[in-house]
Order: sequence, then C-alpha cells, then structure tokens
Amino acid sequence: NLFIFVLSLLVALFLAGTPTPSYGLILLFFILTLAFGVLIAIPIGGADMPVIISLFNALTGIAVAFEGIALDNGGLIIAGTVVGAAGTLLTQLMAKAMNRPLRNVLFSNFGDSNEEASEIEGSITESDATNAAMTMGFADRVIVVPGYGLAAAQAQHKVAELTKILEQRGVDVRFAIHPVAGRMPGHMNVLLAESGIPYDLIFDLEEINPEFKATDAVLVIGANDVVNPVARTDENSPIYGMPILNADEAKQVFVIKRGQGAGFSGVENHLFYHENTDMVYGDAQKVLNDMIAALKTL
Repeated sequence: NLFIFVLSLLVALFLAGTPTPSYGLILLFFILTLAFGVLIAIPIGGADMPVIISLFNALTGIAVAFEGIALDNGGLIIAGTVVGAAGTLLTQLMAKAMNRPLRNVLFSNFGDSNEEASEIEGSITESDATNAAMTMGFADRVIVVPGYGLAAAQAQHKVAELTKILEQRGVDVRFAIHPVAGRMPGHMNVLLAESGIPYDLIFDLEEINPEFKATDAVLVIGANDVVNPVARTDENSPIYGMPILNADEAKQVFVIKRGQGAGFSGVENHLFYHENTDMVYGDAQKVLNDMIAALKTL
C-alpha cells in the first residue's frame, strides 16, 4: 500500500509539472494502479471484506489528498484528509469488531484455512413460513438478526410490517446487529432506519448477546458468518475468535435463506444443523410476506 501511495504521488507530481503530459504514461499509471488494487484484494478472505472496504475508502481519501498536494489545491487536500481520517477510524473499529488486528486481516489470508474444519454433527431440518410465523406469534420475545440477504431481497419494509404485527400481539421484538453484518459497516442500521423501525429496538452485539438465552424465537434473515457458532468452538476454523451473535442459545431459531450455500467467508454454518434450528428456504421478501399473511389469520 505504501508503494502505491508513493507511486501515485510521484506520478501525480510528474504529470502536474509536465506542460504536455504523456497520455501513454497516464494509461500505464492507470493500469498499474488497477493491477495493484486487484492484487491487494484477492488474498482477502470473505468475512474480512467489510474491513477492507473501509480501508479502501480511507485510501481513496488519502489519494485525493495527495492529488491536492500535487496540484496545490487546498480543497482537495482538506476533503481527502477528512475522508482518509474517517475511513481509517472506521477501519480500526471494524477490525476491533472482528477481534483481529489490521495486519492480520491484510496478510493472513483470513478466508483460507490449511487445517481441516471440524465435522458437522446433526442434519438440516426445514420448516415453512406459516409454522415460523405461528411460533413467533405466540412467543414472548423474538430477536431478528438481519444480514445481507435482507438487503439483497429489499425486504426491510416487510420486516417492519412483521415487527408491527408481532408487537400488536404483545411480542417483545428486538433487532440484533453485528458490527460487520452486510457488505458495508452500518449497512443493516441504514436499512432498518429506512423502513421506519424505531431505534430503541435495535441493539448491538454486546447489548443483545446476553438476551438470547431468554429468547423464545430468533429470526435470522440472510445472515450467515455472524451467527456461526464455530467461531467460538473450532480453533481450526478461519473465523475462530470472531465475535458472533449467540443466536444458537435461543429456544428456537428460524433461518430465512435462499439455499444451503456457505457464508461470505466460505465456511459452513453449523447453526443450520442444530436441533433448535429450522431452515425456511426462499427469497426473504416472499417468505416474510407469507409470514405476515399467516399472522393476520391468527
């Protein structure tokens, strides 16, 4: 990364001081920087992507600041410095949330493991939207864990409608947000705010984790790595040590998912094989719509 910064600065200074800059040199610089960006991103494991996205945002700001120095433009320097500082702080917070130093994220190939993963015990059990809705409708407390599947299906408004119906039935509904859920830091918070879900129903990992043991039902919508219990138990797993939401400690877990694929990290989720977990396969928006219809019949 330092090499890229130095190269960018030198080339920018050279081009700024050249009356008629060489377009061939500009094209070569563009190709080199593109190649470096790809080479930096390729080794990064899937579960570390939110951290790397934050880092890339910070590097973008620093690059703009360097351009401002080269062009003697105060506006670019100030804007780039602000973006770079904010991105750097966010990167540090994301790395802390993953319980990993940034150097480990960048250089340890987090998504790969040279050791064998632990054997999966149990089998996957399927359920349907109606059964899940009935269970939540007669529960005292429900925790919703949103993930990227919620964003992909654009189902945030259906979640808000489901929440309202459950609250009308006297169910205590809460939302558990993992710091790196989704594809960008704060992704889930933005979606839930957009759908009008009250902020006092949204809890971060440290606040909500002790509540799972006293929860009747957990609804996981498109989340995977952030609820994978092997992060606590399997030292050979590439996500070992990553803080997770303790959804597996609830009495019943329903997971809405399109299929049986692994998460962003490529690690199989052992939660899906637990006795207290039922899979509800399908598009999140359609499944939630079916749940809402079932609840309205109660």
